Amino acid sequence: MAIRIRLRRAGRRGKPFYRIVVADQRSARDGRFVEVIGHYNPLTDPAEIEVDLEKARSWLARGATPTDTARSLLRRAGVFRESAESHTASSG
Repeated sequence: MAIRIRLRRAGRRGKPFYRIVVADQRSARDGRFVEVIGHYNPLTDPAEIEVDLEKARSWLARGATPTDTARSLLRRAGVFRESAESHTASSG
């Protein structure tokens, strides 16, 4: 079972709102999911991104693969920041 971190669309027509979810890659975009780890609202200025960092890091450690868009949002939320800082500190 391939697990992906991806976006699930919510909101009404013309007013998109996305939930960042962990789901089986074979399930439909707005179908079954395992867990909600955050949300993204592109309509606010600046765009609102809220992610549970512990849950996201936990799923990444278990082998979940983020989609390109989800990876971009997780990076902006700071999910990869701590691991990158500890990596550069140990290699220096």
